[in-house]
Amino acid sequence: MITAIVLIRTSVDRIPEIAEEIAAIEGVSEVYSVTGGYDLVAMVRVRHHDDLAAVIPARVNKIPGVEHTETQIAFRTYSKHDLEAAFALGLD
Repeated sequence: MITAIVLIRTSVDRIPEIAEEIAAIEGVSEVYSVTGGYDLVAMVRVRHHDDLAAVIPARVNKIPGVEHTETQIAFRTYSKHDLEAAFALGLD
């Protein structure tokens, strides 16, 4: 699974509507409204790198009000939840 973190600048008067539109796109698992230099952060999870093009430039960037995106691709995932699950194996 390929994970991309997409930092998104939007029209400030449409942040909630844009967030909902992005969240409805297949491949987008979460959308966060955030503080700082960006308005939204979207988590995109797809099976292949090529699938990112079908989600980010082809869908997210075409939503009216999306002004700029910056995409970060995750090399590895480190999660407290994953570690807890691994250590709990076989303890039942």
